[in-house]
Amino acid sequence: MYDFKGLKEELAGAQEHYKVELSSIRTGRAAPGLLDGVKVDAYGTAMPLNQVGSVTIEDARSLRISPWDLGLAKAIEKAIGDANLGVSVGADERGVRVSFPELTTDRREQLIKLTRSKLEDARTAVRHARDDTWQDIQKQEKDKLLSEDEKFRSKEQMEKIVQEANSNLEALAKKKEEELRA
Repeated sequence: MYDFKGLKEELAGAQEHYKVELSSIRTGRAAPGLLDGVKVDAYGTAMPLNQVGSVTIEDARSLRISPWDLGLAKAIEKAIGDANLGVSVGADERGVRVSFPELTTDRREQLIKLTRSKLEDARTAVRHARDDTWQDIQKQEKDKLLSEDEKFRSKEQMEKIVQEANSNLEALAKKKEEELRA
């Protein structure tokens, strides 16, 4: 029988990447994950925000960043502003406050379209992994490592694994769309 370990790892990687992509799409609520991609110019190098301070939720629509070195507050403020996240940023004596404006209906629809676009990218990754696996199964049959019956059983099993991965991606997209509509 064919070993699907490689396929499962690729599909899990595609799903994990999609989760990260979805976390970068902001809803009306403040979430620390939205700042994960922000790099701060600190001590001469670009460092991830979570390495120069702690990010906490202050209220439903604002985050508080408490830098470990208060001298970096202006650099953090600039990095978030440069990231073009559509948020307002202000530094004070306690650190940096990030405020998320209320989403408009048009902006919600744009974000839903973006969610669907990223879903299609994830599906494409799943299809590529499926195609590579199917080619490998056919090659193994040609090389007499698998019988014809094993090839077709392997194909059925591969399709079940791919279907499950696509279902998981759909569930993630649906959940994100519900968040955006709320």
